Amino acid sequence: MVVKAGAGPDAPRSVTILGSTGSVGTQTVDLVSRDPERFPVEALTANRNVTLLAQQARQLNARLAVVADPSAYAELKSLLSGTGIEVAAGSEAVAAAAERPADWVMAAIVGAAGLEPTLAAVRRGAIVAFANKEVLVCAGALMMEEVKAHGATLLPVDSEHSAIYQVFDFDRTDSVARLILTASGGPFRTRDRAFMAAATREQAVAHPTWDMGAKISVDSATMMNKGLELIEAHFLFGIPEERIDVLVHPQSVIHSLVEYVDGSVLAQLGTPDMRTPIAYALGWPARIATPAERLDLVKAATLTFEAPDPVRFPALRLARAALQSGGGAPTILSAANEVAVQAFLDRRIGFLDIERIVEETLTALPHRPLRDLAAVREADADARRDAAGRVAAIGATTVGSR
Repeated sequence: MVVKAGAGPDAPRSVTILGSTGSVGTQTVDLVSRDPERFPVEALTANRNVTLLAQQARQLNARLAVVADPSAYAELKSLLSGTGIEVAAGSEAVAAAAERPADWVMAAIVGAAGLEPTLAAVRRGAIVAFANKEVLVCAGALMMEEVKAHGATLLPVDSEHSAIYQVFDFDRTDSVARLILTASGGPFRTRDRAFMAAATREQAVAHPTWDMGAKISVDSATMMNKGLELIEAHFLFGIPEERIDVLVHPQSVIHSLVEYVDGSVLAQLGTPDMRTPIAYALGWPARIATPAERLDLVKAATLTFEAPDPVRFPALRLARAALQSGGGAPTILSAANEVAVQAFLDRRIGFLDIERIVEETLTALPHRPLRDLAAVREADADARRDAAGRVAAIGATTVGSR
């Protein structure tokens, strides 16, 4: 892990937000807007929500606004006419936005689409806060090599990895016995397989404690989210898979723990508000104030824990198997999951079809070594094609009125 000395706790830090209109992006905008002189905005990017993107760009006086969907360029240009804000469109323009000279980049583009712009920011040695776990899942070893080679700083924004980062002894990693990732258990924690087989999109995205985007909410419901986080933690902290555990903690107060060889267990606690880990990354190595509700342990009263159920939630097993297999297996896992989750959100497959498609794709495709990013892209594309074929084979008739 590369650690840079800060320029001072109150020094201005220019900011670029990749994926500014998503859940993490909008919460980052909220924090930045509270201290615009300290956090001037270089660039904002969005996929296709031009209305919100234009609003954010005006609010933060961004120098550049980029929409990934080229067909939305004219609308964005019209909305920002007369502001002096630069406008661009397309995936290459998103990567170019990451290359602009911002001190700090929030990588919040969901899925494998975030890989290229995140890499672009890393290659210029920026401080990169990343909420896109798929970046490390798809290309973990390669990404960490790039971080080291270019002197970049990678700061996790997932609440679990942020929690570990805050209590992890990077100078004495041999003293770490294991990492313990906590999981809320999602909306189906107490539900049986029969209920999940008939689960609707609305039920799956109704997370009990966190306010997240649809894709991540579904991943939480299948517990694939925790599987992806396990792979991410392996690459980010250099801890072997067998020393990374998952603990279900429904209250989402303890965000993760690190156990040391002497038996000490250090944890980071807080209310379930993504603005807390975002603020940690935004202010790092200093800390900045947030509007998040303060933790009241008397009010919380009871914290409970349980082991994840491998029968009802096989996604954890699939993620561990992918990490153990190595090569392109985690890339295949992530890509197939993206395709399957989107198909479920589009009401084309059932909830339990997600895990089935992921497992079948993971089994069907070879797990070749990933020697470069071209190999990552090839494994990703192959997995998407295979998974899409399986989605089509299931057919709309099996979904009914979902």
